Amino acid sequence: MTQNSSHEQKHITEGKYKHLVALSDEHGIIAALAMDQRRTLRKDLKVHTGRDVSAAELSRVKALVTEVLSPYASAVLLDPEYGMEGAALRAKDTGLIMTYEMTGYDATKKGRIPSLLPTWSLARIAEAGADAVKALVYYDPDDEEAINSSKQAFVERIGAECYAHDIPFFLELVSYSDEIGDEKGLAFAQVKPKKVKKLTREFSRPRYGIDVLKLEIPITMRFTDGMTPNSGGPYAYTREEAKQHFRDVAAEARIPFIYLSAGVSDAVFLASLELANEVGTPYAGVLCGRATWQDGLPVYAQGGEQALRTWLAHQGVQNIEALNAVLRKGAQPWWNYYGGKDKLKIVSSSPLSLR
Repeated sequence: MTQNSSHEQKHITEGKYKHLVALSDEHGIIAALAMDQRRTLRKDLKVHTGRDVSAAELSRVKALVTEVLSPYASAVLLDPEYGMEGAALRAKDTGLIMTYEMTGYDATKKGRIPSLLPTWSLARIAEAGADAVKALVYYDPDDEEAINSSKQAFVERIGAECYAHDIPFFLELVSYSDEIGDEKGLAFAQVKPKKVKKLTREFSRPRYGIDVLKLEIPITMRFTDGMTPNSGGPYAYTREEAKQHFRDVAAEARIPFIYLSAGVSDAVFLASLELANEVGTPYAGVLCGRATWQDGLPVYAQGGEQALRTWLAHQGVQNIEALNAVLRKGAQPWWNYYGGKDKLKIVSSSPLSLR
């Protein structure tokens, strides 16, 4: 797929360039491990262990996953609440992305409004050694204007803060529909591609200051004919229609984008990426979490830290290596969105940069 010629006119600051290089491999591919789950990880651990998990134990699990798997990742995403031990234990050449938002949202209010960690700022995240900041926003492009305007302003503020400190901004976007409800059902699967296309178009705009979009796979694999064994339908799209949805979303991106695994199984996520490769989608990598390590949680519940470490060193490494193999077949360098590495226009860093 040919990149839009306007990409060649873009520039990047010196600081953001250096950090993006630190977060990607030598080919410009972002092969990142996501370990910033908080509420969902605590909930999953409780299901498997049958007890409440302390903050210290949550931190320790994150640290174990990071220590064992980060040597096979170009970067790791951690949260400052429970991830600092893991950040210190990550592999030497593995970059660090830190999450900036509060986990979840207030379900008593309409709109899934995001909020930031109250005791953290971009200055503090940069001082903690992060190479980038990530924020998650649930976004329905067809929602009320007032709700979406507030989210757009939220993103603009983070973008300005990232620019001031010359640090890359990764925005994770998760589509939804309060009107439809179940985002795992057929009805939402039918509208999901159009929603992902719209939100990709919106947040590719320069006003947001985003450096990398973290996007969902634009289809739901279980409702794609021929993609999930023994599903038997009903289907939201044929295989060819699904491939076109990949193309349509990619055509809206004016900045580098990577895919998130959204909690699906390792096999389903790999199949999704294989389809993206088949289409020639110019995604720049992944930020993959639970698909890689979630099956180690019941092992931890049964055998403790050593059992988890052993599982990670074998099955966890196999999972992430299989993911890396798929990336090598299809992911494209993030700098392609700037016309190619040899055409990058690097400008002076912001005077407010801390590092």
